[in-house]
Amino acid sequence: MSNYKELSPSLRTIMTPGPVEVDPRVLRALSFPILGQFDPEFTSLMNETMAMLRELYMTDNEWCYPVDGTSRSGIEAVLVSLIQPGDKVLVPIYGRFGHLLVEISERCGAEVVFFETEWGTVFDPEEVIKAIHAHQPSLVAMVHGETSTGQMQPLAEIGKACRELDILLVVDAVATIGGTPVETDAWYLDAVMGGTQKCLSVPSGMAPLTYNSRVEKKLMSRKTVERGLRDATSARAEGRTIASNYFDLSQLQDYWSSARLNHHTEATSMLYGLHEGLRILLQEGLDARFQRHRINERALVAGIQGMGLKLYGDMSSKLPVVTCIEIPDGIDGESVRSMLLNDFSIEIASSFGPLKGTIWRIGTMGFSCQRKNVLHVLGALEAVLLRHRHTLPAGEAVQAALDVYAGKEGVLC
Repeated sequence: MSNYKELSPSLRTIMTPGPVEVDPRVLRALSFPILGQFDPEFTSLMNETMAMLRELYMTDNEWCYPVDGTSRSGIEAVLVSLIQPGDKVLVPIYGRFGHLLVEISERCGAEVVFFETEWGTVFDPEEVIKAIHAHQPSLVAMVHGETSTGQMQPLAEIGKACRELDILLVVDAVATIGGTPVETDAWYLDAVMGGTQKCLSVPSGMAPLTYNSRVEKKLMSRKTVERGLRDATSARAEGRTIASNYFDLSQLQDYWSSARLNHHTEATSMLYGLHEGLRILLQEGLDARFQRHRINERALVAGIQGMGLKLYGDMSSKLPVVTCIEIPDGIDGESVRSMLLNDFSIEIASSFGPLKGTIWRIGTMGFSCQRKNVLHVLGALEAVLLRHRHTLPAGEAVQAALDVYAGKEGVLC
């Protein structure tokens, strides 16, 4: 018989764009005793989670609940539930995850129209609105914060234009929810999908989402009650039945409603974790939380500039929770990342596609978004670059960050 070692993961300072470090209170919540999925104590917990998600998403939507699965499950659930074969979907792309929206939409049978801007930038909203008028899609899908490029797309004008044209706007807010404002109602967003493993600081495994009555109306036109649960009064789809059972939002909606119509066994411990993560977030306060992410971003940026490194991307549209850095000429980026991990127990990220090997990405998200982590990563990165024979002004990075924390001026953001 094999003798396996006791599980003992290393303690890391995780400064990637996700996953991030988890608040110890969330880890404790994950260990609580299991309740049955229809136990009144548990269904009360479900209702509280929905109420907290409404505050987080800044919405009056009735429907705010998690899909069990990683962030991508929420994205796929919304798209597969809304898109019928032949529907026209418009996707403006400014990084890796715009391409993901295209791929999932195509798998749903959509006629996808997409266009791309240079990575490291975002779209002028008027450019997107012009494309919407030109193509007249039934649905527009966009990424709010692109972790692959460190950019954040303004959405308010696009949302208003979609609402005026009666077009659904679906938004991937996985990277932004909990770290910077996502104003669902004010920006006229019809469906918004998030994730737990980034700014919410809960382990990966749930995708909290919200959608409005416009989306619900479309879901109801496709609703079919699961075969083994049907009775004579059960709804039958007017349109094409939603292709996925697991990701069928019309069925999940019944599960999260007062009807409690069984769909799947809820991920009990993950819901405990999400509930506790949301409680901690709202206790901190949205404004205070967003300000914490901004100040640590400013300190990190000041430190990176202080050691003479170049930031990647347009600073006017920078994603507040991810900072992208150009790898200096002659430096092996993966060697630097390995030394940070092995010698300092700090993890930062590389990137994807056309940016692979050209930039590092440092996340300041959720529980990882702390002063000690920012100062730690700046000091360690400086030391590692010096070991790689890169010339830089030693000591300036941490001092520049400390100036930000002390409230001094002169930070370029």
